Amino acid sequence: MKRIGFLSFGHYQPVPGSAARTASDALLQAIELAVAAEELGIDGAYLRVHHFARQFASPFPLLAAMAARTSRIELGTGVIDMRYENPLYMAEEAAITDLISNGRLQLGLSRGSPETALRGYEAFGYVPAVGRTDADDARDRTAVFRAAIGGSGMAAANPQMTGHSRLLAIEPQSPGLSGRIWWGAGTRKTAKWVGEQGMNLMSSTLLTEDTGVAFGDLQAEQISIYRQAWTDAGHAGTPRVSVSRSIMPIVNDLDRAYFGRAAEAGSEDQVGHLDGGLARFGKSYVGEPAAIVTQLETDAAVHAADTVLVTIPNQLGVDYNAHLLGTIVQQVAPALGWR
Repeated sequence: MKRIGFLSFGHYQPVPGSAARTASDALLQAIELAVAAEELGIDGAYLRVHHFARQFASPFPLLAAMAARTSRIELGTGVIDMRYENPLYMAEEAAITDLISNGRLQLGLSRGSPETALRGYEAFGYVPAVGRTDADDARDRTAVFRAAIGGSGMAAANPQMTGHSRLLAIEPQSPGLSGRIWWGAGTRKTAKWVGEQGMNLMSSTLLTEDTGVAFGDLQAEQISIYRQAWTDAGHAGTPRVSVSRSIMPIVNDLDRAYFGRAAEAGSEDQVGHLDGGLARFGKSYVGEPAAIVTQLETDAAVHAADTVLVTIPNQLGVDYNAHLLGTIVQQVAPALGWR
């Protein structure tokens, strides 16, 4: 049994062929696609968060709107850059959104990735202290955020108002949310840390390391290290793991017009320099459904994960992306033994 979700970056640009020409287009279409995906039986609708770019930014208003229009589908992020976040304000927003969704929120967090702005988080007022890095701050803010949504006291009470001086927790609280926090890991070392911390693991189509093996095999090793670290740390329950994949099945002329050339060219892993080191990018799966099934059968990480997030071309609009997801649900997933 494997969950299938979609991951949208929320691109918008006034260019020919785009159905998402404005931010309003991208936001409203994301809501409609969540509704359509739920009707198709898709398990999750996830948003990628960026800043200083024509993509989705602050995710909670959009997630709340999606929650109000749906009843079953998981709603999440993949991922929120914690270098930019006030952890207590974020804890309030997350709890409110989770309550509106009736406990369907799945929040993916991370220390961030290369971006268009140079140290953009500093423009938000978050400047690392001397001797600290932005990654240090992101992890510390995550610890505060997790404590806050877990009900820990965060601020001393005013005795004149409350009659006591105990620490106050943020309000509202949403029971269960603390067990639905994920961390986006780009390396095996980070995956081990995630397991030790007791968070769920998100791994995308990019790893910021390379050992020369296929992307799926390296990612499967990352997942194995994570699960072992979770067990060694003594955490209760079974952790969840998601991987992202670009899957474009071709079943009609419109699919062929969009992706036919990519299918003919084929796709392989790519290795390049990113953020000061080697990185491996996973290949795309493009072609007839049967060919995609054959390729996915050899993807070790897809088999190891319990959730697959399909990255979608959101600029092609709601109808096309609903068609794409429907094809995956009907012609790819069953052949792989997925639900």
